[in-house]
Amino acid sequence: MKKILFLLTALFFSFTALIAQSKKDVYLFAYFKNNGQDGLHLAYSKDAYQWAALKNDSSFLKPSVSKDKLMRDPCIIRGADGLFHMVWTVSWKDKGIGYTSSKDLIHWSEQQFLPVMAKEEGTRNTWAPEITYDNDTQTYMIYWASTITGKFPETASTLEDGYNHRIYYLTTKDFKTYSDTKLLYEPGFNVIDASIVKDNGKFIMFLKDETREPAQKNVKIAYADHLIGPYSKASEPITGKYWAEGPTAVKVGNNWLVYFDKYRDHKYGAIQSPDLKNWIDVSDKISLPKGLRHGTILTIKTKELKKLLAQ
Repeated sequence: MKKILFLLTALFFSFTALIAQSKKDVYLFAYFKNNGQDGLHLAYSKDAYQWAALKNDSSFLKPSVSKDKLMRDPCIIRGADGLFHMVWTVSWKDKGIGYTSSKDLIHWSEQQFLPVMAKEEGTRNTWAPEITYDNDTQTYMIYWASTITGKFPETASTLEDGYNHRIYYLTTKDFKTYSDTKLLYEPGFNVIDASIVKDNGKFIMFLKDETREPAQKNVKIAYADHLIGPYSKASEPITGKYWAEGPTAVKVGNNWLVYFDKYRDHKYGAIQSPDLKNWIDVSDKISLPKGLRHGTILTIKTKELKKLLAQ
């Protein structure tokens, strides 16, 4: 009986969310394909479930920084300054990330390489950066996953090339000057793909437990009162018995929707919840461009979408 009531509640929230959604807002999915060599791809949706690729699924921006010139894991947010700010993974083994900004998601500023881990001796990688803005402090936090050789030996594994990540961060108010890099989240396990949103005064971190022995490879949640933490102990997994990564969350009305890459199955999945505790799988209700890989979701205005559709 409880399960039936929960399903009915979830369906009710989904229906009311669609009605409540502003007619001026459209969902935008920023993603990459293949190895990220051709750059930024965009898709849009009016309901956050059915997605259509823009520009015939060709690149909106080709990568130009770092030796490898990749544009993986793009994260775009609308800043307090009205600009769209984007960060991305530039390489499998570099000590920095890419950054650029845009007024319209079409014309972008000169791409910059941010050497965020250059001072950290033994850094092996800088993966899946994201940006979250804190209205209270008027500060942007950029955060990512890195492995530093020799750190956190208690969770080290020889599998998967011995990577053993933690989440690091720095802050900026203007994308010109940056704080020193610091450790953001050490949950006691190998962790990557953090994605933080604010809701009802709390910061919610969706993250991937990357533990290989015994395998976890699932998405969990942690909470904090402040953007820079401290964050709570990670929750129990909110995804299923498959391997999941790259979570990106969006609140559709009163209902949470979390997308993630079922990367071993070569397809995307989605789960939804009205309370961040009880989740149902809605993977059979979503439709995405073929080959879409790890990215992030934001909202844009209808007039902004029209410009993108004209490309």
